[in-house]
Amino acid sequence: MSETLLDVKGMTCPLPVLRANRALRALEGGARLRVLATDRAAVADFQAFCRETGHALVAMSEDSGVYSFVIRKKETT
Repeated sequence: MSETLLDVKGMTCPLPVLRANRALRALEGGARLRVLATDRAAVADFQAFCRETGHALVAMSEDSGVYSFVIRKKETT
């Protein structure tokens, strides 16, 4: 399955989550969105966002101050 990339590096809370939410709305259920962010608060923000919306946070990593989040959009019924 392909992955959509969203680069929100340099943006601060709450913009990374807001942009990710907008991007996810345009995707089909089950699609993956990779978000690249530099805001340290994004770690807690994306965990809470996925918990509250039902999307799955399938991977999270950090490399040289860039955080990568892979979110799988929940299936719609």
